[in-house]
Amino acid sequence: MTAFVYYKLGLFIPESGSLLHVLVPSVVLGIPLGSYVIRRLDPEIFRRICMSFDAWIVGFGLSRVLIELNLVQGAWAYSVMAATILIDLWLLYSFLTTRRSSWSERRSRQAAGISA
Repeated sequence: MTAFVYYKLGLFIPESGSLLHVLVPSVVLGIPLGSYVIRRLDPEIFRRICMSFDAWIVGFGLSRVLIELNLVQGAWAYSVMAATILIDLWLLYSFLTTRRSSWSERRSRQAAGISA
């Protein structure tokens, strides 16, 4: 819907059209795949994984901006992305291990007949 509104407002430039061959298949495959995955995963875990992916993309974008503005040169610019990925992996690991231990405790209580 957003793309349609942008089109009607004339916000697309001719170069945007060349991206359609990449974007359309991604959307056509991504929406059903996401729906399939979210039905089989806990919604909170799915959200965390999506936020992690977003953080990685933002880290990459920030690294590229640092290069374009000549603030940081070469591989050092990607240290921002690497730091983002490392922090994100640590946060995701912390979340998943905490989640797993609380799930194990809940299962133990259910097996013992204790309600939470």
